[in-house]
Amino acid sequence: MVSPVTVVKSEGPKLVPFFKATCVYFVLWLPTSSPSWFSALIKCLPIFCLWVFLLAHGFSFLGAHSSARKILAGLIFSALGDAFLIWQEQGYFIHGLLMFAITHILYSSAFGMKPVNVCAGLIITAVSSLSYLLLYPYLSGPFTYLVAVYIALIGFMGWRAIAGLQLANDLWTWTKLSACLGAVLFMVSDLTIAVNKFCFPVPHSRAIIMATYYAAQMLIALSAVECQDVEVARKRT
Repeated sequence: MVSPVTVVKSEGPKLVPFFKATCVYFVLWLPTSSPSWFSALIKCLPIFCLWVFLLAHGFSFLGAHSSARKILAGLIFSALGDAFLIWQEQGYFIHGLLMFAITHILYSSAFGMKPVNVCAGLIITAVSSLSYLLLYPYLSGPFTYLVAVYIALIGFMGWRAIAGLQLANDLWTWTKLSACLGAVLFMVSDLTIAVNKFCFPVPHSRAIIMATYYAAQMLIALSAVECQDVEVARKRT
């Protein structure tokens, strides 16, 4: 397994633009009541930096690893979803929901279907069901089924990320842990959005949503680079 020191030395410099862009977002803290293309750019900028992070590993790396390509595609749809959600009060919330639904499908495919890990699947199913039961009384119209489908998709994505960790068998790697933490944070972010939008105001909701969201996307992007790190480590030994 690649050591954390190797990971920091190898991947840390490539993530500097992402951290800077995230800081810019939180420093500017543009009001959501005045959506504009500038605010959309600032919100999407950290995700753009994660595109660059994956592309910095080279087109040959992306060409050789389908999981990395799927995560890059997921990040592209995430940026589209972020842009739509800037104008959610103007009727674009469903468009953003669709973009992120596609993102979760791509991430699920990137994480793969092995190992199955039925226990993790049952836990995620229980959490997803409870989340929908919490939201259901507040939903109406198309959101009654759209939110159900979305919860199923993000829950499935979370299951596939968690299933790959295999802590009990000591078969985990730092990238599998990264995918698992990223998926959990993504679910926390989206559940906060749903509760804040449909149920009741969540204190400091925007800060919670964006902090967990950016962290989730960074961790999922990191989970795509395991193969390259292993190759680098082997060459050094």
